[in-house]
Amino acid sequence: MSERAELLGADALLCVTPYYNKTNQDGLKLYYKRIADSVDIPIIMYNVPSRTGLNIDASTACDIAKNNPNIVAIKEASGNIEQIKKIKENSNLDIYSGNDNQIYDIMSLGGSGVISVLANICPLETHEIVSEYLNGHFDYSYFLQNKYTELCQALSSDVNPIPIKKAMEYLNLSEGILREPLVELDEEKTKKLVKTLNKYNLKSR
Repeated sequence: MSERAELLGADALLCVTPYYNKTNQDGLKLYYKRIADSVDIPIIMYNVPSRTGLNIDASTACDIAKNNPNIVAIKEASGNIEQIKKIKENSNLDIYSGNDNQIYDIMSLGGSGVISVLANICPLETHEIVSEYLNGHFDYSYFLQNKYTELCQALSSDVNPIPIKKAMEYLNLSEGILREPLVELDEEKTKKLVKTLNKYNLKSR
C-alpha cells in the first residue's frame, strides 16, 4: 500500500502500528524498516495505543529513526508526556501531537505541531495554537489551547470519527456518512455537540 501511495503521488506516509497481530518492539523495528526500504518518500510513524493495543516505546522510536533516514516524524497519541519527552531528547524525529487537547503540552517539549481532528472544523484556530507557540507567544498559545478544551471534549464524546463527522454534517462541510461498524452519534450526544458548536459560534454554513 505504501508503494502504491508513492506511485500515485503521495508526498509522505502516515503509518500506524500493526493492530490485533500487534507484534513486539523488535517486530515494530522490522515493520517500519520494511516500509522505509520500500519507498523514498518521508514516513511519519503513528503511535495510538488506545486503538491498536500497541505502544511504540521511546527507545524503539529512537532506534527506528536512527536506522531509517526517511522515517522523519512520529504522530504521538499515547498521551504519555514522559515518553514523548524521551523521544525528543534522544532522536531527531519531528513530533506531532495526535491529541488536540495536548497541542500546547507537546509543543512545549519541542513538538512540531498537530495532526488534528479539531482542524476539520476550526482550521485557522488550530493553526494559531501552533503558530503562536512557534512565534514565541507562549501565553497566547496556552490561552487558545484552553479556549478550545470544551470543543475538543465534545469531539471526543464518542469513538472518532463519529463526533467530527456529525459536526461537519451540521456545518454543511460534509454529508456525515459513516461506514459500518461506525454508527450515528446518539441523540443526547448530538444535542450536546450542537450546543457546544453554537457556543463557539460555529453555525451551519
